Amino acid sequence: MTEKVGRSAIVTGASRGIGAAVAERLARDGIAVAVNFSSNPAPAEALVGKITQAGGRAIVAQADISDSRAVRTMFDRVEAEFGGVDILVNNAGIMQLSNIADADDALFDRQIAINLKGVFNGLREAAKRLRDGGRIINFSSSVVGLYQPTYAIYAATKAGVEAMTHILSKELRGRNITVNAIAPGPTATDLFLKDKPKEVIDQMAKLSPLERLGEPEDIANAVAFLASPDAVWINGQVLRANGGII
Repeated sequence: MTEKVGRSAIVTGASRGIGAAVAERLARDGIAVAVNFSSNPAPAEALVGKITQAGGRAIVAQADISDSRAVRTMFDRVEAEFGGVDILVNNAGIMQLSNIADADDALFDRQIAINLKGVFNGLREAAKRLRDGGRIINFSSSVVGLYQPTYAIYAATKAGVEAMTHILSKELRGRNITVNAIAPGPTATDLFLKDKPKEVIDQMAKLSPLERLGEPEDIANAVAFLASPDAVWINGQVLRANGGII
């Protein structure tokens, strides 16, 4: 028998970095969280343990978001565990940089499969299955607008996410479900910091007038706002959480 819970959320790519910070913050706000991961269960299981020890409710939810069947199965499991889904945070994504001239098909296809098709897979299920009054929060990036060299394919996938955000917010008319996106700037995650020289990191930190990198908690706070009752009138918008870079 499914135990009745309050609001519940699926956070994709939630085992580390920004996704993990989002899952923790939503759990602190009293939301039951499904911590999605693709292949390595250990970080997701550790995060679920941390959340439950702090008094929250969380489960692991494995799914490769580029696989539509896996996404449907993930929604099935979360509905069975929590009684329904109220919030979808489409956080999972990859970033592989290359000049257009040097990019091969595999680099292009993989980013499209995860960053664009993966978000679409989540949106399609959420549009059918989210309870009325729910929240959909997608992840774009502030590279949409900055347009730096080597970011063309990644930025294109995120521009597509923004387009789907605006359109789905209109398609869900009458159900009191909001659809918004967060577009972080450079954020101090292991993935971002890996293999970057200190001078490059320092240079990117100074792009913002606040003269620092974002922290995962900064982005999680913005997500928590969009997931909260206070954001009921925010719909079809892209929040550029980047310290003022653009």
